[in-house]
Amino acid sequence: MNAPASVRLDKWLWAVRIYKTRSQATEACRGGHVRINGHPVKASHDVKLNEILAARTGHLTKTVKVLGRVEQRVSAAAAKAFAEDLTPAAEYQKAQEPNYQPRFFRPKGLGRPTKKERRKLDLFGE
Repeated sequence: MNAPASVRLDKWLWAVRIYKTRSQATEACRGGHVRINGHPVKASHDVKLNEILAARTGHLTKTVKVLGRVEQRVSAAAAKAFAEDLTPAAEYQKAQEPNYQPRFFRPKGLGRPTKKERRKLDLFGE
């Protein structure tokens, strides 16, 4: 398989399975969630070999080194030949920590709950 001369960043992120769809990769680039050397990059950026990029996927920020160019989506095993995962172990631990948030939020100062709100509160207790 011949490596293409240039590959768009959004295609590469999708091909090596950082993002599930190419449109998600494009949106991440547009939103500033993909960075190279600390600077946000566009989806049309040409991927260069040995480039290190950081891509935020949900609560996890993956750090990846480009080992090769690929335009078509490859299997997870084959993706390791094109991208080296440099994400620190602490980042994966952060994703496994429990995220405790209140089940029901009622702003202070709204007075007593209405009958409808009270029924919702009772449902959470069960």
